[in-house]
Amino acid sequence: MNIINTILSVGAVKPFRVIHISDTHLTYADMRDGKRKVDLAEKRKKYPGEAEHILDFAHLYSKENGLPIVHTGDLIDFVSIANLEAAKRFTDQNDCFMAAGNHEFSLYVGEAKEDAAYRNQSLRSVQSVFKNDIRMSSRMIGGVNFVALDNGYYLFEEEQLDFLKAEVDKALPIVLLLHTPFYEPELYERMMKSKPCAYLLGVPESLMQGYPPDRFEQQKADEITCKALEYIKNQPQIKAIIAGHLHFNYEGMFDEHIPQIVTSRSDVRIIEFV
Repeated sequence: MNIINTILSVGAVKPFRVIHISDTHLTYADMRDGKRKVDLAEKRKKYPGEAEHILDFAHLYSKENGLPIVHTGDLIDFVSIANLEAAKRFTDQNDCFMAAGNHEFSLYVGEAKEDAAYRNQSLRSVQSVFKNDIRMSSRMIGGVNFVALDNGYYLFEEEQLDFLKAEVDKALPIVLLLHTPFYEPELYERMMKSKPCAYLLGVPESLMQGYPPDRFEQQKADEITCKALEYIKNQPQIKAIIAGHLHFNYEGMFDEHIPQIVTSRSDVRIIEFV
């Protein structure tokens, strides 16, 4: 595990820090959910102990330094009673602000098309273990408005765009917390070197022609998502984007003027806002 120190200029009244972690992918299950879920947990334990190490470190660092934790999704790898219990313990014990990832609502990883209907099968039970609305919510930290939006399915919904517009109307500097990073040419090229698709939101369709058909359908931006991206590009109050999903560290620029920070699943980033 690395500790990464990052400074973001957002127009804060005075400097402050937060802890950013993402994609911890807890893989707990027991027979309360049945043998199939227990087998899934065993299959999905790719990095035993890593998630626990990251969460324990973030917990201790937060307590010792009085810093809030921002988590950009996939805290759990799939929905299970044991995973939700572990997520609740972490959020109960910490000052944690959360944006959902796609795995927050995954019943059995990769078994079905992920869309709103699929998400809504588990939304109520998953939401019950988190303090903030993990689909869309905001929180003031150090005079900066942190706005968390669930874009884990590579889309924004109309109610999320309306919510963001209302947050912009508050006339405060905004930091967006997202699970899926936005398309950047450099980030796209990096992903396509080793993946069949870029796993980014808002990739131009001309650059998606080589995607597998299922990934093209999954990651193609719809009308509302395109409107949201254009809106974000043109709001000077939106000062930075913090995301996860890719499982590696990255610092770039969305639309060449909004800093975009991605933190890996195996590291902790301490971000100072100035």
